[in-house]
Amino acid sequence: MKHEVTSMYTKKALSDKLKKLMETKPFSKITVSELIAECGLNRKTFYYHFQDMRDLLRWTLREEAIDVVKHFDLANDYESAIIFVVEYLEQNQHMLNCVYDSVGRDELKLYLYEDLTDIAKMIISAGEKNMNKHIPEEYKKLLIMFYTEGITGIIIEWLHGKIKMDKSTAVKYISEIFRGSLTGLIENAE
Repeated sequence: MKHEVTSMYTKKALSDKLKKLMETKPFSKITVSELIAECGLNRKTFYYHFQDMRDLLRWTLREEAIDVVKHFDLANDYESAIIFVVEYLEQNQHMLNCVYDSVGRDELKLYLYEDLTDIAKMIISAGEKNMNKHIPEEYKKLLIMFYTEGITGIIIEWLHGKIKMDKSTAVKYISEIFRGSLTGLIENAE
């Protein structure tokens, strides 16, 4: 257990320092050498935990936002999860835009896509269970892809300033889209 705590502490320190460095420098210009010097760690320690800087970035996004969202009761209270995501985007907009500017839209989408797919699966499975319905597997895959593309696109457009609305309006609209569309799609799936 002690090793797991130490390992998590090291990963968190690297993640925090990466975010701090991105306040003044593009992600693509930050090196492992620079990061470990800032943290007072050695190269071997970095590579014990991460394959490269992109792996650290993926871990950071997953640890700070994606895994947290997975702990919400997405079947009954996805509005709280939406609020969390919107607040995370606001608080970390500079870091995420730094990533967007360094690696581009498609690469940022790849960072988010796998984890958002898991969240979409959870939401759809929970809706299916709550409504006591069974969705055919190929239809479920299509729904998962549809919602993942939508969520990922909204996040990226929001970060890049193409969606301009206050937080409460965004949460309201996104919640209404989920509530209205998912119920109807599951109801008509059989």
